[in-house]
Amino acid sequence: MDGPLFTEAQRRAFLGKMNIPIRVFVGLMLSLGTMILFGATHPAPWIWMLEIPVLLVMIVVTMLYSMEVMEDIPLMRMWSVVGFAWLCILFGMVLIDYLTRGRFPM
Repeated sequence: MDGPLFTEAQRRAFLGKMNIPIRVFVGLMLSLGTMILFGATHPAPWIWMLEIPVLLVMIVVTMLYSMEVMEDIPLMRMWSVVGFAWLCILFGMVLIDYLTRGRFPM
């Protein structure tokens, strides 16, 4: 092919539609990089207090944009929140089980 793959108008329309997904992706990658940096350097014993808010932001962004909860009807939003809360309860029960045993199984 000799010509461009997209016209200028098609390219602008595509970039307009991909604006939010690209920003979400970059934000999640920056958050992931922050978590890796915190884990690799371990700058202070209280660093976990900074990791928790970063993790919560990552979870909320993933739920709102990747799961497209913002575009759903209110009933679907409610069940998304309920499902996420149930998942947190299950993870919490598993972690409590491991933490009360005194050591993590290897």
